[in-house]
This record gives sequence, structure tokens and C-alpha cells, in this order.
Amino acid sequence: MIRRLFLGLGLAVALALPLAAQTNSITVSSTTSTEQSGLFGHILPIFTQSTGIAVRVVALGTGQALDVGRRGDADVVFVHDREAEERFVAEGFGGPRRAVMFNDFVIVGPASDPARINGLRDSVEALKRIAAARAPFISRGDRSGTHAAELRLWQQAGIDVAAGRGAWYREVGQGMGPALNTAAAQNAYILADRGTWLAFRNRQDLRIVTEGDERLFNQYGVMLVSPQRHPHVKTEAGQRFIDWLVSPAGQEAIAGYKINGEQLFFPNANQPGA
Repeated sequence: MIRRLFLGLGLAVALALPLAAQTNSITVSSTTSTEQSGLFGHILPIFTQSTGIAVRVVALGTGQALDVGRRGDADVVFVHDREAEERFVAEGFGGPRRAVMFNDFVIVGPASDPARINGLRDSVEALKRIAAARAPFISRGDRSGTHAAELRLWQQAGIDVAAGRGAWYREVGQGMGPALNTAAAQNAYILADRGTWLAFRNRQDLRIVTEGDERLFNQYGVMLVSPQRHPHVKTEAGQRFIDWLVSPAGQEAIAGYKINGEQLFFPNANQPGA
């Protein structure tokens, strides 16, 4: 009888352990820039130590990351395309949206600078010159926040990039790191988020050639996936992660992430309208 009792208790504990592990972990669907820049490697251990909640990150382009949330395959979505984020909320897939942090995009190009844009602040004019020179340009082409920002800039420049596809304009359908690797290998221009660029090691002949334009501003937002749409969403743990990101502790952790003394992301959770 005693032996059966111990066996029963052992089985109950064994069954409870996976359940406890499941309740103390969440899945966050996010962008390649938050992962490849090293930000998550810095802030997630701080969050987990503080709360006991482990975070699994699925890193994709923003469009794909939002689709993961739409399917209910994540508890939280943390991305950087405000228009797409607001559409996600309006369609009832999650929310409310909370601003978390910002950085900026930069145009990176070869030292030879065939389009003659080095030092040019106007990003739209820079793209016009790249197109006029038919200089090689690498696009992520992956529905990411960076890709969406790039397409907006081409539209403002009045350039139909479809006409250059396969000649000087190449879409790689990959994340920021692999796209930068392609640009480095081909001595091409590319639009990159500053965080991933600062963490990027394989620069070869590439350097920042255009920066500082207000149109290159890059805002990040976070949303809980709707438990009404997907009842299995870990609402409590997911909300704790969101609350921590926008809390003084989370904002301090984000601000504290630096490479060679340079801050990669700037917290602005309390900025109205961000």
C-alpha cells in the first residue's frame, strides 16, 4: 500500500512538472532586430530572474511575427511597424498596443559609394541617387518592419523598385543579419536598423552613409495576443512581461544595453503618442 502511495505521488509530481514549466513560460513573437542586435540576450535574463517566467522568442520579420500572433502561436507580439500593429489591434487579434522604445534606421553602403550619398541626411534623396546610379541595393523583402519602412521611402522617392528587380535591386527574403551579409558580399547599399548594424561583425567594406533623417525614426510596440480569440494564451504571464517592459525596471534594462559604449535602444513607454 505504502509503495503504491509513493508511486502515485511520484506520478502526480511528474505530471505537474511539465504543467508548472508551461505556466512559467511564454512565447514572444518578435522581430529579427530585437534578437540579432542582442537586446533579448541582455533583458530577458533580467526579466526571468525578477519574475521566474521564462521567455521563448520566435524572431521573424514584423509581418510574419504578427501572423504568428493572429494564429495564436504566441502570447505576446513585440514588433516595429506601427501601422501594421494598429491594424492587428483593430482586427481584434490583440492589444492594447504599448509603446516600448525606439531607435532609427540607417542607410549602409560601400566605401566606394557609387551613388555619392555619403554624409547625405535626406534618405529619400539618397534612394533617388541609388536608383539613378543603378547601384546595387539589397532589400530584406520579408514583410518586416524594416522592409515596410524601406518601401515607404521608395514610394516617397517616386521610384518603382519592381522595375529594378533582378538588375540593381535584389530582394533576399531574409532577416537583417543575413541581408547585411549579402550586402557586404556584394558591396551593396541596404536599409538597416541601427541596433543590428552596431551588433553586426561582418561589415567588410560597408559603412553608414546616410543617417539622421526624421523619416528614419523606428518605433517599437508590444501587444498581448487576444485571449478571446485564443483562450490558451497565457494572459497573466504575458501581461507581466508587457508590464515589466514598460515599467521603470524594464525601461532601465533596455537603456542599459550598449555595444562599445553606444546605446542601441531608447525607452519611451511614457511618451504620449509614441
